[in-house]
Amino acid sequence: MSEVYLDSDKYLVLSAAQGSQAAFVALFHRYKNKLYGYTLRLTGSEMLAEDIVQDVFMKLWADHASLASIDNFGSYLFRMSRNHVLNHFKRMAHETAIVSEMFRDGEQGNNNAHDMLAAKEVEQVLQSVVETLPPQQRAVYLLSREEGKSHEEIADLLKISPNTVKNHIVQAMATIRAQVRRHADSLLVAAMLLSLKK
Repeated sequence: MSEVYLDSDKYLVLSAAQGSQAAFVALFHRYKNKLYGYTLRLTGSEMLAEDIVQDVFMKLWADHASLASIDNFGSYLFRMSRNHVLNHFKRMAHETAIVSEMFRDGEQGNNNAHDMLAAKEVEQVLQSVVETLPPQQRAVYLLSREEGKSHEEIADLLKISPNTVKNHIVQAMATIRAQVRRHADSLLVAAMLLSLKK
């Protein structure tokens, strides 16, 4: 990376630290694609990679004053993203282990029927939330999540741009997670939230 590029980074970072939204947006556009590619390689999930990129930049802006202490913004950004990915997988492994233990306990005791009912309830909640999505957003979500189609394939089918597809999926997932969390009265819901990130 050239010194001019790094100097430009430093200027934008210092400006963002002083509250310049324009400078921060410039940094976002400069790094978002590289960061997305990096997190996609680590996670293997388009949606999770998008979530992590958004989360990283939102956290940076929430504490933008601290940006002034960063010497190499690019390195810091990728390190922060890697930590987010590691934390996600650690949390996923921990919660999956808890849910697996719950199922084992259920099989050995008298809770199996209760667990089955809870799982069915979670599925019903998810379906009801999907039904409330705007028509095109719902169509994009179902094509992506249930039929496994790529952004480009969905864009071609619905005659919309890949960017519009991406926006619909991000908005649909945000709505679904928020609504499912409202019903989070069992660890089965936590497992469902994890599956949504895959």
